[in-house]
Amino acid sequence: MKDTAIFAGGCFWCMVKPFDEVPGIEKVISGYTGGHVKNPTYEQVCSGTTGHTEAVKIVFDSDKMSYKHLVDIYWRQTDPTDAMGQFQDRGDSYRPVIYVKNDEQRKIAEASKKKLQNSGMFDEPIVTKIEDAKPFYPAEDYHQGFYKKNPLRFQMEEMGGRSNFIKNKWQTHSNNK
Repeated sequence: MKDTAIFAGGCFWCMVKPFDEVPGIEKVISGYTGGHVKNPTYEQVCSGTTGHTEAVKIVFDSDKMSYKHLVDIYWRQTDPTDAMGQFQDRGDSYRPVIYVKNDEQRKIAEASKKKLQNSGMFDEPIVTKIEDAKPFYPAEDYHQGFYKKNPLRFQMEEMGGRSNFIKNKWQTHSNNK
């Protein structure tokens, strides 16, 4: 059965690839959500005046992929202790948020956040917000599948701290379990 999930974790270019080729995920769309402007442009969102965050909307087959597993993938792409951006991307439009569309998603996201906080993996509090989903507006075409269209620029964006953090924090922790 088709379902959707929406996650914000900094630059949406970097949030697509980790989900894009996972079995059960049908589509990953870069876009904007959480703000007060209808159909915002990239320039408007970057101006900081729309209230939107860069996010990804994931269309998945819930018979093949659970929402819980998507949340687990999400955590491993972010620094959940940084409320005002992710890595080199700073400001409200890059803040980490799990947007939930119903009580079941909220329950799963909150339980996962609590488990992460209690894991002892981070010294600082887990500050990623869990908020009700708002309208999602797909980003301009040139943002879709950016990592495939612009591999060198994508690699430079990823090297802005995200890849090292993931390697040092998430992969090291996973290997020590």
